[in-house]
Amino acid sequence: MTSVPGPESIDDLLARVHVVALPMRVRFRGLTEREVALVEGPAGWGEFGAFPEYDDPEAAHWLRSALEMAWQGPPPALRSRVAVNATVPAVSAGEVAGILDRFPGCTTVKIKVAESGQQLVDDVARVAAVLQARPDARIRVDANGAWTVAEAAHAVRVLDQAVRAVDATRAPGTGPVSLDGQGLEYVEQPCATVEELVRLRARLAADGVHVDVAADESIRRAEDPLRVVRAGGADRAVVKVAPLGGPRRLLAVAAELGVPVTVSSALDSAVGVAAGVAAAAALPGVRSGPVGAGHGGPGRDGTGGDDDDEIPAAGLGTGGFFVEDVVEPGVFSLEQGHLPVRPVAPDPARLEGLRACADRRDWWLERIRRCHALI
Repeated sequence: MTSVPGPESIDDLLARVHVVALPMRVRFRGLTEREVALVEGPAGWGEFGAFPEYDDPEAAHWLRSALEMAWQGPPPALRSRVAVNATVPAVSAGEVAGILDRFPGCTTVKIKVAESGQQLVDDVARVAAVLQARPDARIRVDANGAWTVAEAAHAVRVLDQAVRAVDATRAPGTGPVSLDGQGLEYVEQPCATVEELVRLRARLAADGVHVDVAADESIRRAEDPLRVVRAGGADRAVVKVAPLGGPRRLLAVAAELGVPVTVSSALDSAVGVAAGVAAAAALPGVRSGPVGAGHGGPGRDGTGGDDDDEIPAAGLGTGGFFVEDVVEPGVFSLEQGHLPVRPVAPDPARLEGLRACADRRDWWLERIRRCHALI
């Protein structure tokens, strides 16, 4: 792992750490509370929030990202704001409208599918509920690697047809439904392995299903983040700042991937989301054109985006999942479906009020000590 500017010593680093526990509105990744360690450095704030199950070598990338933001700051921005997608967890169809209310102005929606204990019919109902609430939204689905190749081929066809149905409010059994509308923008990590993704793309092409496959876990949790694209397993890439080791490493990987890139968050606080926004703001963009050319593309109504939407809408609108965050409401929030490109510093009173218990702080400090030794 290449060196990155940082503290003079591990003791200096640990003295700058604030560990917080953020209560969540809905269960996400099995969590009802999200713990992260925030680091104040000479260039600003960084976030270390590797999930507890990650081992030290993997978590060390997350710490490297925190140090980059705190000691180097963000890379130069090419835009002043970044469009983001709404994210709908695997909730019931009746809960969808309430979830979307937390994402004002977002015209792209990512929907979690393939949840354990649910069926494809639940996924279809969730998609339909999204389109009832926002008929012109671009739709992505995320399976988190849960399907086999055969299951994915079937599910992607069904979900694509559900999105293509122009009248999403039409009652079942009332006649044929037109499938002339715009289909899924992409399916994210439909299968777990690179080999399965390669087979799925071939299967979709053979079946005449024209839906892009995006890789997420196959990039951020891989020893070689470029392998999935080079093997022919992905049309797009979903990348996160922290798992790749910081904004500058993300930009380097994105350039080598050579496919459209969606910058996403990993259930981050406002500090971590700001790092993702900084990376997305530094990505080179492409002016409006056909979908899949590395830009936001037109909406379902055929209208084009503006200069701030030259890249795919980022998956960075996860702040709405927290009951409380480390900044005051409105300080760093969605504005007409976009997040602003700006530094974010936690509110001191919130750092104190959300402070994790002593045992959890000690756990994070010891983890930082171990990961720092690997950088």
